Amino acid sequence: MLGKYALFQLRRLASKTWEHTRGRKKPAGAGGRLLTDAHEVFEFNAWDHVQWDEEQELAAQAAVAKNSANKMNQEDKDRFQSDAPKFWDSFYGIHDNRFFKDRHWLFTEFPELAPLETKTSQVPQPSRSIFELGCGVGNTILPLLQYSAEENLKVFGCDFSARAIEILQSQPQFDAKRCQVFVMDATLDQWQVPFEENSQDIIVMIFVLSAIEPKKMQRVLENCYRYLKPGGLLLFRDYGRYDLAQLRFKTGKCLEDNFYVRGDGTMVYFFTEEELRDMLTKAGLQEEQLIVDRRLQVNRGRGLKMYRVWIQTKFRKPL
Repeated sequence: MLGKYALFQLRRLASKTWEHTRGRKKPAGAGGRLLTDAHEVFEFNAWDHVQWDEEQELAAQAAVAKNSANKMNQEDKDRFQSDAPKFWDSFYGIHDNRFFKDRHWLFTEFPELAPLETKTSQVPQPSRSIFELGCGVGNTILPLLQYSAEENLKVFGCDFSARAIEILQSQPQFDAKRCQVFVMDATLDQWQVPFEENSQDIIVMIFVLSAIEPKKMQRVLENCYRYLKPGGLLLFRDYGRYDLAQLRFKTGKCLEDNFYVRGDGTMVYFFTEEELRDMLTKAGLQEEQLIVDRRLQVNRGRGLKMYRVWIQTKFRKPL
């Protein structure tokens, strides 16, 4: 359990709405529903870029210090690492295709993925090649295929889980003529992929790097650099430090600092802005966007407030 002070703070802060700094400029490419009147908090399901004060930060730090004080023993840690494909297969097997839902925010947050306009003239259509690392059951790939009429669009996807790939290929929106998906362990030194180095216009990683053991993350990002075209773009979205999911972990679930095992055996890491910037820059990529999105989600029916923290980045391979 949390210490009495930390628990008191979290309970008190959960009932308090943190306002945005008035007049703050909205980050480019990010959501824009800003809470400026605390009385309106339950008017919508979510508010973007909610500001935390020092007191809320300290309460979150106390919660994390408590749930990570006792690290998992090495034997159990090794088991979760070696059996990771089994846990992900089980996860997707349980959820099956009920897991899939259209990511309506996808083209808003990442307009680079939005369908290109198709022309009726004889001018050749531009070609695009997009690769999603950790595609799961197609929450990103299926909207790409469904809403794009581009003749020269080629989409690739890989996942750790063979079950996820099976589910994706069984979906009615899946188009084998424009899309190729396969099973791959992205933490390997050499990727076995059906395309050449320096060939991808865009590589997408959405809530993927967080599932990888921290010491292997740099290798994954370096391989992304290898397969991007010069000028190509890496689009990234994942969990930020002190997200609600991190604060909810109980003692005994921590593998190493900020890296946990969920109840279903899958693993998750929570990033800071600084460490992501350091890893991506070290991989050779140049920053175009790095946003820490502190979002307030509410359950209007039950009167609950839930503070989420996500990090969104756009880094480009130099020409």
